[in-house]
Amino acid sequence: MSPEQLVAQASEQGIEALALTDIHNTSGVFPFVQACRKHGIKPLVGVEFRTAGQIDFIALARNTSGFREINEFLSRRSAGQSEGEALESEHVVRIFPLNSVAPDDLRESDFIGIRPSDVGQTQLPDLRPWLSRMLMWFPVSFGQPSDYNTHRLLQAIDQNVLLSRLSGDKLALKEELLLSHNDLLAHFRGQPQLIYNTMRLVEECEFSFDFESPKNRKTFTGARSDDRLLLEKLAIDGWKNRFRSDPTARERLDRELGVIDKLGFSPYFLITWDIIRYAKHRNFRHVGRGSGANSLVAYCMGITDVNPLELDLYFERFINPHRSSPPDFDIDFSWDERDEVIDYIFKRYGRRHTALLATYSTFKGRSIIRELGKVFGLAKAEIDKLVRRPNDPSLQDKVSKAIFKYGKRIVEFPNHLSIHAGGILISEDPIYSYTATELPPKGFPTTQFDMYVAEDVGLYKYDILSQRGLGHIKEAVDIVQENCRIRIDIDDTELFKRDEKVNEKLAAGDTIGCFYIESPAMRQLLRKLACSDYLTLVAASSIIRPGVAKSGMMREYIQRHHNPDDFEYLHPRMKELMEETYGVM
Repeated sequence: MSPEQLVAQASEQGIEALALTDIHNTSGVFPFVQACRKHGIKPLVGVEFRTAGQIDFIALARNTSGFREINEFLSRRSAGQSEGEALESEHVVRIFPLNSVAPDDLRESDFIGIRPSDVGQTQLPDLRPWLSRMLMWFPVSFGQPSDYNTHRLLQAIDQNVLLSRLSGDKLALKEELLLSHNDLLAHFRGQPQLIYNTMRLVEECEFSFDFESPKNRKTFTGARSDDRLLLEKLAIDGWKNRFRSDPTARERLDRELGVIDKLGFSPYFLITWDIIRYAKHRNFRHVGRGSGANSLVAYCMGITDVNPLELDLYFERFINPHRSSPPDFDIDFSWDERDEVIDYIFKRYGRRHTALLATYSTFKGRSIIRELGKVFGLAKAEIDKLVRRPNDPSLQDKVSKAIFKYGKRIVEFPNHLSIHAGGILISEDPIYSYTATELPPKGFPTTQFDMYVAEDVGLYKYDILSQRGLGHIKEAVDIVQENCRIRIDIDDTELFKRDEKVNEKLAAGDTIGCFYIESPAMRQLLRKLACSDYLTLVAASSIIRPGVAKSGMMREYIQRHHNPDDFEYLHPRMKELMEETYGVM
């Protein structure tokens, strides 16, 4: 069940408090807490720790500090750094299964969990001196009885074994279905002490969380006022260099700086600038793109190399006074240099406050048939036939019907954790306040939740992306330097804009290898832009944004490349505008 489904079902059963303790994972905590608030249920959060599939203990957070400590311990354990370490804290409750720990070894915040099946055991009366340390424990794994079969199939996929070879001790119990409040208490009717202990613990635990406030690093310099002053200085210095003190550009620059400061986004700009400063120090090429190119502040600071005044780009598309979430810069680096930049970010801002953002690979399409086919024991050739001809009546037998039946149930179920293309989180409080981390092969800590949960929490990513084309450009410059003794200034974009051969290739859609404009759709669009469709758009632009339509560069291009036949189907008013604007009719 998803956290939302679990909570909705608990609400229908009259449950007033519910604990989510996923196995070695806290990614569902915040969707769970939000769902509990919606349904008026008290949320408790924690983690179930296991070794070789067998439960060691459940860690339950008494408060937000306990949640952070659980995440930190789980992170060390996932990275293999917690050998011999015990999770002991006044903010964390540990719950052990019956007979897994000697009562004399229990610490102050430790309890023994008693399942309904344990109540009638002969050894329970022998534990009466420790009744005050015992709790009702009823795990919930399934929403309905039929989910048990789905669970078995998922476990077989996870363990990469045939369904017939699946070990029963790795499975949840069939009876782990959600019970109503009254039915649950009925199981423990003869043990009022356990009911009292459980209710008291529920009252003591309180996980509150503010979903409204941003959780990103709040300052770059250590003080918001100093951030504002530093951002102003860097932007104004860039304005002097880029615009030779043009007053029109300064007016817009001041307006942008005011909005950025008002919304508290100065550290976001400064951290991005700091990342790029390091890259430039290492002679790493970068490209700042996306809606960030609409910002004159970004252009003046060298975050982007697109002049928004020249192209009439609107800052409000990037940031406006009604926006509460931080802006989103897309910064590309060469494929062979990006890891160095990421390594700098982790060392500059600290591994306790920095993490790569995860994404979940889910079960979908043909992969479902292949995974289920393997656990049912089908040969590869048989699986290939099912994948190619899923509706073929001759292939419909008992096994294939089961594959398609359960395949529909696990569509979009999480399969495995992966890494977001470029998202990095830099938090004000330790990252463990929000998530445990995994340690994938590259060695950078990675969150357990994806970007959607991160945004709900108030954590917004920095996109540090990899673009192979930048590496090719760097190599091309070096090859030209070596063979022709010519050093190309790759930053001289004005030269490229005026280059006739470049413009001819763009007009012909000859852009294979050029990031963003090499897909078939973009190449087709470029070819259209060079003929009548292009002139139609230009004519329309003279109505909407005359400043763009009358730019000298566009006028020169139209006059050089126009063909009278291109104007045949234009609206009369557009023909007039083309004549007025470009003198080409």
